[in-house]
Amino acid sequence: MNIRYSKEDILNDPDFLELSSKRNTMSLVLTVIELAVYYGFIFLIAFGRDFLAKDIIPNVTVGIVIGLGVIVLSWVLTGIYVRWANNKYDALVDKIKDKIGG
Repeated sequence: MNIRYSKEDILNDPDFLELSSKRNTMSLVLTVIELAVYYGFIFLIAFGRDFLAKDIIPNVTVGIVIGLGVIVLSWVLTGIYVRWANNKYDALVDKIKDKIGG
């Protein structure tokens, strides 16, 4: 049985709506976390210079550690998204493709 789906049929399909909703939610949550951490660090640079300038060990300040933490967090959040996409998103995409014959 070969059913032809229109663009509107696909866009209104419950599985597609679920896929779109979950992707938007995941993207929004990870983006908000990244922006909060990044702008928090920028805020510290602007208003907490004394705190950031404190040495943890010789030649390593709090600012360096936090800056590296921001970079590492970006990698971690990217890894979280990739893992989620591989485990959840791709399965939903495959389900929709099977349904429409794509």
